[in-house]
Amino acid sequence: MDFSADSSYLQVSTGSYKRQVYEVPSGKQLVDQAVIDRITWATWTSVLGDEVIGIWSRHAEKADVNCACVSHSGINLVTGDDFGMVKLFDFPCPEKFVRTCFCMVTATSTVDIRILSCFPRRHMMEIFSSLNL
Repeated sequence: MDFSADSSYLQVSTGSYKRQVYEVPSGKQLVDQAVIDRITWATWTSVLGDEVIGIWSRHAEKADVNCACVSHSGINLVTGDDFGMVKLFDFPCPEKFVRTCFCMVTATSTVDIRILSCFPRRHMMEIFSSLNL
């Protein structure tokens, strides 16, 4: 679940792989795509939406990418998947089949991920590569 920067909206990803946006506090679902496109999000943890189409590889199934998190600066996106891959992308990545900036393999499926600091990409890659997972 993510709130807009002005706390007027929230977005959720459903179990049926749909992104839904609601007005706060009324709870009314927003369906006007033009309005949704103009919302600035304070956080982004969804694997769904036009902004993250590029995280999906050619052969990925809907359930393969489990989690995502956009950096506080809003320029990087990190994802985790069923194959233990942690991938770093530019954000937004609206083009299909975007190449990752960096990829790290963990031992098991990655089900949750967060960016804890606002490091430049070069420093994030150094941190990722120094981890022994």
